[in-house]
Amino acid sequence: MTAGRISLYLAAALATLYLSMLLALFLLQRSLLFPAPCDASAAPLAGFSAVQLDTEDGLRLAAAWRAGSGARPTILSFHGNGDSLTGAEAATRAITQAGYGVLLVEYRGYAGNPGGPSEQGPYRDGRAALAWLEGRGVVSRCVVLIGNPLGSGVATEIAAGASVAGLVLVSGFTSMPDVVAPPYPCPPVRMLLRDSFDNRTKIARATIPDSPLRGTATG
Repeated sequence: MTAGRISLYLAAALATLYLSMLLALFLLQRSLLFPAPCDASAAPLAGFSAVQLDTEDGLRLAAAWRAGSGARPTILSFHGNGDSLTGAEAATRAITQAGYGVLLVEYRGYAGNPGGPSEQGPYRDGRAALAWLEGRGVVSRCVVLIGNPLGSGVATEIAAGASVAGLVLVSGFTSMPDVVAPPYPCPPVRMLLRDSFDNRTKIARATIPDSPLRGTATG
């Protein structure tokens, strides 16, 4: 076998390996982006009531609700991609102890919830949570959205489509490509990503009041 043919075979093997890596990245990306904890469950949390959210695409999701006291906004909380209701409860504990009503959302595909996650899935879950609050008489302008890492994408999407009392992003990001692409300069990550979570564009459409919310009830 000539040196030229060996080089050709080697190049073909490297190209096949590279294309296989890109295909694996494309097919497996959502399992990496939405690493639902295997040991998480939707068991009732202390001080919270287990409730169910009905999504626009026909899913029924577990969530946790704690009513507030006094004339305070209601908190709608979206946890990170590797977290659970238990982690969300711990993150909002000081808020609940201060008397705010809190609704903790669990995503589809997490903690036994039906469905599989994608960018549009958690958006639908967030809108279902807002609709559940409205069903209890808590209008969107009396709701403060809190989003942790991936949850910042959900909170920003909801704020871009509804007039809310406030938007709090914890470790938020501009977009998913901006997060994922820099550590991996060789693969065309921006072209392969199926879920963009473009917070930079959406946050400009969010309608947030300039002054603090006053005289509103938690429901």
